[in-house]
Amino acid sequence: MQTIKFISNDPNQKIFGITLRKNVNTYFKEKGISTKGNITMYIKAIILLSIYIAPLIVLLTVNVNLWIEFLLVILMGIGEAGIGMSVMHDAAHEAFSNKKWINKLFASTMFILGSNTFNWKIQHNILHHTFTNIFGFDQDIETKAVIRLCKHAPKKKMHKYQHIYAFFFYGLMTLSKLITDIFQLIEFNKSGITTEQNHNPKKEILKLIGSKTIYFFILIGLPIIFTDFKWWQVLIGFSILHVTAGVIMSTIFQMAHVVEGADQPLPDKDGIIPNEWVVHQLLTTSDFARNNLFLNWYVGGLNFQIEHHLFPNICHIHYRQIAPIIERTANDFGFRYNIKPTLLNALMSHVKRLKELGNK
Repeated sequence: MQTIKFISNDPNQKIFGITLRKNVNTYFKEKGISTKGNITMYIKAIILLSIYIAPLIVLLTVNVNLWIEFLLVILMGIGEAGIGMSVMHDAAHEAFSNKKWINKLFASTMFILGSNTFNWKIQHNILHHTFTNIFGFDQDIETKAVIRLCKHAPKKKMHKYQHIYAFFFYGLMTLSKLITDIFQLIEFNKSGITTEQNHNPKKEILKLIGSKTIYFFILIGLPIIFTDFKWWQVLIGFSILHVTAGVIMSTIFQMAHVVEGADQPLPDKDGIIPNEWVVHQLLTTSDFARNNLFLNWYVGGLNFQIEHHLFPNICHIHYRQIAPIIERTANDFGFRYNIKPTLLNALMSHVKRLKELGNK
């Protein structure tokens, strides 16, 4: 994998990084609390897992009509998105708990969503968090089907209308990952990333195929076997589940990086980004709706994306407290802190950015 270096000739940037870490560490020391999760994380995990699993149990054991099924699969989709954002995400970053086995356990909830923990850690923890918003390195801003998410990506005529049709394709995110996970893992195996992470490529392929087989059997096979729904009705319900989860997760993710004010820099010919890594994260990321308490709870602090990118190993339950510290430190050093006050502001900013990327 090609290496990118974050190098700045501005000594102010190095001092900023040192000061920022010191200020945040001081907060936890003065409070005498761990940077990881606490009992509230376990309660949240139980609630969100219940929202996902309980409707499935009802569908398998109780005769319900199509309208009830429709509501139950939507509820499952809401639960799936919540698990991905609020439970799996922190655990995969080893921020859920101080205990590795607990992080591993809750990171494995990714399999409940029909995806793969190993793929996620490569794509998200390594590629996205290291090379945030850098075209050709961060897969999160690669063109998704017909959606152009980066100003450096090739532009086509259809992109002119992407701000209108984008959210339809966002709904296909988790559905497409059920298949594209396989090709992504093959790519990781060929590039050598899998081996670099001390994993056996063949073993990871077998784990991926095995987990997906079990997933499809539970979510599609069991309803066909144990309910009166036709196979095509089950497939429609399965699709509604994933479209619900896909729209929620995709929209939340995009409002953190593909909005006004979030940079998309390119390295020079020597592979150098002319900023320190801490400053790069600050300039390529955006917070939104920090005062929306329900949103903070449900999306796992992903609306505090600046805090998450600067301190990915800190549990999201602390982001609301450390955000003012980070913002104040950034302002003291003269660095931009990108924030959208409300969810609507962030959504409109994302739509405007999609329109810009489709027309330029």
